[in-house]
Amino acid sequence: MAKKIREDKVKSLRILQIDDEIRKGTYPNVPYLQRKFEVSRATIMRDIEFLRDRYQAPIEYDSLKNGYYYTDSTFFIKSLMLTEGELFTVTTVLPLLEQYKNTPLESSFKHIITKMMDILPESVAVDSSFNTNNVTFIKDPLPSIDEKIFNTIFDSIKLKKTVSFFYRSINKNEYTERFFDPYNVLCQKGSWYVIGFCHKHNTFITYSLSRMKNIKLTNTTYIIKEDFNLNNHIDPDFGIWDNKSPAVKIELEFSSSISTYILERTWHVDQKCHQNPDGTVYLSFMSNQLQESLFWILKFGSAVKVINPPELREKVIQEAKKILEKY
Repeated sequence: MAKKIREDKVKSLRILQIDDEIRKGTYPNVPYLQRKFEVSRATIMRDIEFLRDRYQAPIEYDSLKNGYYYTDSTFFIKSLMLTEGELFTVTTVLPLLEQYKNTPLESSFKHIITKMMDILPESVAVDSSFNTNNVTFIKDPLPSIDEKIFNTIFDSIKLKKTVSFFYRSINKNEYTERFFDPYNVLCQKGSWYVIGFCHKHNTFITYSLSRMKNIKLTNTTYIIKEDFNLNNHIDPDFGIWDNKSPAVKIELEFSSSISTYILERTWHVDQKCHQNPDGTVYLSFMSNQLQESLFWILKFGSAVKVINPPELREKVIQEAKKILEKY
């Protein structure tokens, strides 16, 4: 049985390669194909017949050019052979699209995949014993985003038109109206934000798309302000918490109990990381994202200690006190 499966795979691959040779317009003949694939004349003849019968290939023999050709130059075999590596890529990349599940992009991706499936063959040959059930993805809970908000923000950026919307800050209970010039859309771990110029606060602000409502595209055209620099507002490695402060050196010491976990990962593109003689791990990097750093540090609990900067140490202390007050 295993031998039969291997033979079928070899035949399928050979058929695809013969099809490729013919479509190149080189007029391959039987002796050439025999030498190329190291098979008998009878095998090549069966392959040619298989092309005609199974795939309805418009294949003919040109006696002047001494080789085979397609009478329809647009013909191709609707067949697909995936290797184990390609299958693994497909099965691992597709779940990553979960970060778009809370946006209108989800339906767009589904539409694209449907169109791709329409041009694929009825069956797909997979050269692999890989089992997709062996891989499990755990996703973060994501906020939902209204389709009109998502699309209007992108229309605004494209048309350079100011938008108006009502916004509820994370620590507020009421919505307030904002007039806003969107510059860049940002996605952080599946949550979507937009950074630009806020007319109400007369400064650059980052807003969460999931906290907007009643958005409208105005007729007012805007120009991106010359002093705007995206790199001054975000840290691609650590977050997009809007902070106008300059980057500072963040230094941390992790307990030996999680040393391997810390050492095996790249937490920041500019990080310096090493294990101390006592087993603890030193990690440092430059960032102005103190608030995001605080959230990240807190998840390690007592397994991490902030060495520098002092203001980050104080943030951790104050947060710890607030936690204790609840117990």
